[in-house]
Amino acid sequence: MAATVSQLWVYPVKSLKGIRLEAARVTARGLAHDRRFVVVDPDGCFLTQREHPAMATVWTEIDGGELRLSAPEFDEVKVPLEPVSGDPLQAEVWSSVTPAIAPSPKADRWLSEVLGRACRLAYMPESTRRESDARYAGPGKLVGYADGYAHLVVSEASLAALNARLPRPVSIDRFRPNIVLAGPGAFEEDAWTDFTAGTARLRMAKPCGRCPITTTDQSTGEVTGPEPLATLGAWRPSEAFGARFGMNAVTLAEGDLRVGDEARNPG
Repeated sequence: MAATVSQLWVYPVKSLKGIRLEAARVTARGLAHDRRFVVVDPDGCFLTQREHPAMATVWTEIDGGELRLSAPEFDEVKVPLEPVSGDPLQAEVWSSVTPAIAPSPKADRWLSEVLGRACRLAYMPESTRRESDARYAGPGKLVGYADGYAHLVVSEASLAALNARLPRPVSIDRFRPNIVLAGPGAFEEDAWTDFTAGTARLRMAKPCGRCPITTTDQSTGEVTGPEPLATLGAWRPSEAFGARFGMNAVTLAEGDLRVGDEARNPG
């Protein structure tokens, strides 16, 4: 069964605004530069839009070898896209604690002012290995600071089916996907296993159980709940994963991916 890649997204900093791309490199940890940074509190625990929806209004931009952060009424701040040095710290994301570096005291101060609380910008160096849950991903599958898996795959038809049930439609960015597919029917991606996309090969690992971030308008940072989470919870519940929308995937073989490329599930 074939589909077409219609959108590609990366989120250089976990829970900050994403960047829509025309092409991306598929790496073992996910699309290149996806969630290699995370905002942490002084104890190293990660911050997300779940508790700080204003994070949605912090823009990210990749400019050559720099990552630029900007926010309404604040000047931008720049950090190296792939820092090689910084203060060592331990970054905690859910149940995993991994070595990280804080490369920019200036960015720490900037984010603390923007978000109104003390925090730091942490980066995952190449030497750090954070692995997905082997029960679903298989052994040794890497991930950056995404919640648990290298990729999140959703389809346009699935969003259309959900929007048909909502009082007001929501946009795809509520679900913070990496790879958006056009072509398969609604929720057909749930049954995919190993698949090719461009020159890369991936595997669907598990359904994505959705969280309250889906109730935050990604343009304004306003929590507009309870939708779409309320409808998903009633329509697509799961005892194991919660309200399901989209599939978590892992990388089997690295490669290049462009909007318009075919994604094919041999099954």
